[in-house]
Amino acid sequence: MPGLSRLLIANRGEIARRIIRSARRMGLATVAVYADPDAHAPFVVEADLGVALGGTVAAETYLDADKLIAAARRGGADCVHPGYGFLSENGAFAEAVIKAGLTWVGPRPETIRAMGDKLAAKEVMTRAGVPALPAVAVESAAQAARAAEAGLEYPLLVKAAAGGGGRGMRIVRRAEDLVAAVESARREAQGAFGDDRVFLEPYLEGIRHVEVQILGDRHGQVIHCFERECSIQRRHQKIVEEAPSPALTPALRAQICEAAVAAGRAMGYESAGTVEFILDGNGRFHFLEVNTRLQVEHPVTEAITGLDLVREQLRIAQGERLERAQEEISVQGHAIEARLYAEDPAHDFLPAAGRLLAWEEPAGLGARFDSGVVAGSEVSVHFDPMLAKVIVHAATRTEAALRLATVLERLRLHGVTTNRDFLVGLLRHEAFLAGDTTTDFIERHRPARRREPAAAELRWAALAAALGDQAHRRAGARVLQSLPSGWRNNPSAMHEVTYHHGADEVAVRYQRGRDGAFDWECLGERGRARLEVVSAAGGGTGAPPVAAGLHDALVDLEVDGLRRRIRLLAHDDHWWVQGAAGEVRLTESPRFPQPRHEQVRGAHTAPMPGKVVTVSVAVGDLVEPGRTLVTLEAMKMEHHVTAVAAGRVLEVRVAAGAQVDGGDLLVVVESAEDGGA
Repeated sequence: MPGLSRLLIANRGEIARRIIRSARRMGLATVAVYADPDAHAPFVVEADLGVALGGTVAAETYLDADKLIAAARRGGADCVHPGYGFLSENGAFAEAVIKAGLTWVGPRPETIRAMGDKLAAKEVMTRAGVPALPAVAVESAAQAARAAEAGLEYPLLVKAAAGGGGRGMRIVRRAEDLVAAVESARREAQGAFGDDRVFLEPYLEGIRHVEVQILGDRHGQVIHCFERECSIQRRHQKIVEEAPSPALTPALRAQICEAAVAAGRAMGYESAGTVEFILDGNGRFHFLEVNTRLQVEHPVTEAITGLDLVREQLRIAQGERLERAQEEISVQGHAIEARLYAEDPAHDFLPAAGRLLAWEEPAGLGARFDSGVVAGSEVSVHFDPMLAKVIVHAATRTEAALRLATVLERLRLHGVTTNRDFLVGLLRHEAFLAGDTTTDFIERHRPARRREPAAAELRWAALAAALGDQAHRRAGARVLQSLPSGWRNNPSAMHEVTYHHGADEVAVRYQRGRDGAFDWECLGERGRARLEVVSAAGGGTGAPPVAAGLHDALVDLEVDGLRRRIRLLAHDDHWWVQGAAGEVRLTESPRFPQPRHEQVRGAHTAPMPGKVVTVSVAVGDLVEPGRTLVTLEAMKMEHHVTAVAAGRVLEVRVAAGAQVDGGDLLVVVESAEDGGA
């Protein structure tokens, strides 16, 4: 079979950049496709050619098979790599690519179809001798109640039949919640995968999620590349993955890997794929599903085996044999991956959006970054909020976890709320380090959702911001730069600035002396400080300025004989102060505060920008606490705005299909205490 020459990547973000790297090393030209919000994204810039798909949301772009194939023709591609998500597990798309005369970089369409129907996949696995959980298909919400009566006991898991990544999944603990959960899961699955089929299976608690990477070629060879554990999850979506699993004994590892190979052979599997299992507390494993694509977490397997899985996919698509035999693959060390998301852990991991004002990966720590962003990137509400994956490979699991935490702390990542601090705390949690990693880890151990700096660290951060700002203004002064900022011809008064860190107020008073040192007072302490500006820049990694009025500086701050190097970033009234212990975010209080707008009693607002999917109440309805008022869709996930108290609906400000911004008023509920009964 002739070699491939020009690869179209039917995806976006970090996985598109990842595929571009391997393709380029193999001498292939690359073609990116992009939606309108992605026009200036790094993956488009890095490809040899970018083809606009025309459209804003996934349904108009990355889920439109006809547009993707037309883009391949227009870009002169002879092969298509689907990445993960979107149409990567859509057999009809794979078949359409092949019918168009292009090479599909993935398993055969019939394999994708067979495994994409997860119920049929369970039957295939059972015949192959692989243990599997029972499941029932649900073709409509009305059918769901009857299906649950077919022998499955609560709690149940509603699960999308055609995709993964936590989308289209709902835990149901009560029969009365089943129909709503099925309807919501179907909508979410349709939006993420273009397929609204769902099914029910038992929901097992306190389990581990263990998966085995397999490779199969077109010559009948199927091998495994050992396992990964992906038990640390929120909203059924993995956030920390590792290889190998800390839970498997050598005997259990051999059994589960042999079962995965048996599954691959039963399918006649070609390309890279993943056989997923759940592992219960008794050491029994059950087949979950087969992902007929590259997994988000594939880098940890690459780290411990030395394989390039994208390269293997491309070689297999060209008809080549597997490069290594089973006995030539072994595990070296331990690798852990953390997924960085634009989301707010302190508010139930709600997605966040905005512009990245700074992005700078720390050097010298041996970390791999698979990122989809640079300084200046816009994080859109239309797509998945994952910014990057950070991977560390070390000799031991503990070393990998602790070094990964340090890498995350030293990453410059400012402008968008993320789960970075949550990940750092999780990786250093004693239960994680002990390997106690079940899927309910976050609920059981409750790692801190945000980092709370001690008073001493807040003091350092506030001093750095105040004195850094003073130095910046002095440097920009047109005349008399030697005079202290705010100088008046009267006895030396101390300058004062007030910041907020969450609910905490941090006031700094300082006075610059003739020797350039400062007397300061902050949080009940006072002393002497010096600040030296090492460099001042525009933010990020060589990119042009990403926002007007951005102040970015590296400073050395000495306080009472102790010296620290600190990176400052300021935009509008917001300060990001980063040192060796991590980031502290401060908001500067205005000297002349504006009067606040009157707040509406009983207001229920949008927690993030998004699209209104459903409005579940009307004016005059009586509601109980927890009743869903409005369902929003943002970043391919549904989010429910619920009543905070019992009462009567006074106003409904939105309708289904409306686009809203974070903070927009959706519904007003008059509480029972105020007469709304």
